[in-house]
Amino acid sequence: MKILVMNGSPKREASDTLHITRAFLDGMKDARAQEIRMIHVIDRHIEYCTGCFACMRNGGSCIHNDDMRQILNEILESDLLLLSFPLYCYGMPAPLKALMDRTLPLSGMAMKKVGERYEHVGQADFSRLRYLMICGCGFPNSKHNFEPAAAQFRLMFPGGHTVITVPESPMFNAPEAAAVTEPRLALVRRAGRQYAETGAIRPALLAEICSPMIPEEQYAAIVNAGAEGSH
Repeated sequence: MKILVMNGSPKREASDTLHITRAFLDGMKDARAQEIRMIHVIDRHIEYCTGCFACMRNGGSCIHNDDMRQILNEILESDLLLLSFPLYCYGMPAPLKALMDRTLPLSGMAMKKVGERYEHVGQADFSRLRYLMICGCGFPNSKHNFEPAAAQFRLMFPGGHTVITVPESPMFNAPEAAAVTEPRLALVRRAGRQYAETGAIRPALLAEICSPMIPEEQYAAIVNAGAEGSH
């Protein structure tokens, strides 16, 4: 399988969320060999979409001459598009959002009704593509945090999508938290293997992965103590 990973974290390899993504990819590789390419979005030249819709009227050609042309080609050549990013203001970090905005050339102006909603008709065939979102956040739980980002992801990719959201993710970059982070990464690795073998993750396993690693109150107390010590 050709997997294209969009690392949306400005921290690049030091991303908290990337620990989760690497474990998932390791699980996929446990099932069978995978062809994986990772893009650190912060390092790419991606201009902002101006909303001129030139790309949707003239066969996908954008007014900007930047790295998006190559990125769109890589998306179309892939089997799985994996968005890995930390939660910023309940959504994607700005560089990744700019990239997503610039995927407009994949669609035309014409639209059709699919179920209860209308969608733009694609200008390219990406029907085989599957979509995976892995998102971490620094809050103690998933309630009223990940919903906007997950909803946007599901609307952008209405077919073949899977969403993994993990609270307390800064602990993955804390060696002293290994007693709780390593078992969680082992679960993520198992999920990656399941996904590679079946195309899905069992609901019980997904729920366990997306739950807090330590009690919410304990995590909040640790964060607050660190915040007070930084003043």
